[in-house]
This record gives sequence, structure tokens and C-alpha cells, in this order.
Amino acid sequence: MPTYKRQPSIYERLGIPTVINAQSWVTMLGGSLMRPEVFAAMEEAGRHFVEIEKLHDVAGNFVAKAVGAEAGFVCAGAAAGNLLMSAAVMTGTDEAKVEQLPDTTGMKSEILIFKCQRNYYDKAFEVAGARLVDVGMPGGAKQYHLEAAFSENTAAVAYVFAPFMKYPLSLFEVVEIAHSRGVPVVVDASAEVPPVANLRRYTEEGADLVTFSGGKGLRGPQNSGILAGKKELVRAARMNYQYPGPSRAGVARAAKVSKETLVGMITALDLFLKTDHEAEWAAWRAMAEHIAGRLKDISGLRVVVEEEENRQGPQPVIYFESGWSGPSPSEVRQRLRDGDPPIFVGGGGYGDEINMAMVNVQEGEEKIIADRLLSILKPARKSGPVVDR
Repeated sequence: MPTYKRQPSIYERLGIPTVINAQSWVTMLGGSLMRPEVFAAMEEAGRHFVEIEKLHDVAGNFVAKAVGAEAGFVCAGAAAGNLLMSAAVMTGTDEAKVEQLPDTTGMKSEILIFKCQRNYYDKAFEVAGARLVDVGMPGGAKQYHLEAAFSENTAAVAYVFAPFMKYPLSLFEVVEIAHSRGVPVVVDASAEVPPVANLRRYTEEGADLVTFSGGKGLRGPQNSGILAGKKELVRAARMNYQYPGPSRAGVARAAKVSKETLVGMITALDLFLKTDHEAEWAAWRAMAEHIAGRLKDISGLRVVVEEEENRQGPQPVIYFESGWSGPSPSEVRQRLRDGDPPIFVGGGGYGDEINMAMVNVQEGEEKIIADRLLSILKPARKSGPVVDR
């Protein structure tokens, strides 16, 4: 695992403490750490001028090959990818419609989405002027719910992959139903890599467009992402970003990507494809097992290492059992954040648990995490009243 100086001088000068990030690739903590090669490529890119459209062409071809799609595009994060996908399915390559957005008068402008897949970030689909139409119920949906939701105004179906997300119908089933009606399917797979196989999975299952965050598992710039899919739809997305035809920049121009970010993203993607993911996974597992092993004998807690799909790599997970008499999970999380250095961990999941993603934990930090948790949780060995939660 890469190491880094815990207190970079720039943050010292700004008076902002660095933190230990065991919460995962969340934007609020800075996403992930770029590799030195990515920094070097971005620095070199910043020393020269270039025709951005030609750079987009080269970067897009690289993305398309990596994802196994007809075409690709480097965008300003997965949220920008959702905006571009939304715009693309409404305008196609019609320059007049590109000019018209976000006014969707006369366009198909409804995007179907399972109600159980609504999420904090789906407003990005609406920025271009689309309207999200809920399908099914909060707990799930049946095939007939989706089939009944299509109308003459349906522009696309959006499908969202994320940890602990519900999937009432498989992507393959959704694609089959939508395509039989001539409607494209767009996929938000922001944090779904690694595993590397997911880069191609959604295209292979029939998605017309798919977007991934560049600043999470790919370890590119935090304000980067990739978009890939059918050639005409990717071209439509680019037109809504910037295109020589319309007299004004497209609705997604505010999400522009710099030459440095473009180069950084494709460099990160190339490195990701060449990474020994088994070795990386093993390093994450070793750190997870260290933390779990240090906490395993505390009465009232069940501490396990979980590696299933929702966990984004091996994670030590603390489950608070009915006999637990110590601080609540929320109190533990707060005390971790209030310490020096602040430690951020995950919550939610399969209940009010504490989970720790190792994907951003640097070498040696697993020991700091275990020490801090022991200092908070060990006093719970003493007898005391059971807290009702």
C-alpha cells in the first residue's frame, strides 16, 4: 500500500487537520489518493497548450476500449456523467434541441427510475431539464410496474448501482423491456470499480450509456469521471458539453474538464487496468483482519471481516449486540472524529453498525484505528446498565 506524509505542509499552513479515512471514497473526505504517476502526468500536461477537442477524442477512445463500448468521454465526475446522459437521451444529435435545453418543450423528457433506487445524487439527471418518474414502491417493484410506466414522453430508463442499493429487476431485464419499446437505458455506476470486471459488465448487459466516478476506485482526479456507451449517444453527450455547431455552449458546459484532468484521468485508468488487484485486495484484507483481531474479545460486540459486494473491499464491521452496555454506535463515531487525528468510519449498512473501508487507509493507520477503538470500547467490559437503542 502507498504511504504518505500524514500532515502535508499545505494543510498545516491552512490550519486544517488531515484525517484518517476509513469511510471509503466519499467526496466529503476528498475521494481517493491519486498515484504519483497521475500527479506527474497532470503536471506535464499543464506545461503545454493543446486542442481540447483532439485531446477529448484520444481520451474518449481510451475510455471506450477500457469499457468495451462504441465510444467514450472523460467528464467532470459521475454526477456530470448523469447530467450528460440525461441531456443526450433528450436531444440526441439534434442541434436545435441542444440549443433549447434546459427547455424541454417538444422533447421526450421523462426518465424512469425505480423508486427504491432514488438517491442523494439523482438531481443531476434533472439539471438538464428532465423529469424523473418513480417506478414501483420504496421497497421494490415488479415487472408490470416498469412496463406500465412507459409513455410517449419516456426518454430513458435510469438504473443505479451502489452499495446496499435494491435491484427489483436485473439490468438485463430492464434493458430487454426498455429496448423492446425503443427506449435507451442509462446506468449510474459511480463507485462500482473495483472489481475491474465492472468496467465492462454494464455495457455487456446492454446499457446504452454508463458513467463511473474517476475520483474513487480509479484513483483519478476527484473532479473526473468517465462516460461510455453507444456512439451516437456519446456524441450527443459531447454536443451538450461543447460542440462547434450550436451558437452557445451546451447545458453541461459548467461541468468542463481541464486538459490536466483529462490526462490525469486516462493515466489513472491505464494504471488501474494494470494494477495487481489481487495483491491490493490482500493488503486491504490484512489491515481489516488486524483491526478485527484487536477487537474480537470485547463482550457485547460481534466483530467480523466482510468482503461481500456491498462492502467495497474487505471491511472490519462492528455489530452491537443486545447485551452491549457501552457507548452507542453514533457516539463511537463521534469520538473517533473528535480525536487526534480525526478518524472517519462508515455506518448504516445492515443496521446501526460501524464499518471501516480499507480502500483509503494508509499503511500503519490500521494500528491507529484499532488503538483508538480499543480506548473507546474497552471500558465497556465493565458492568453497567444496558442502553436501550
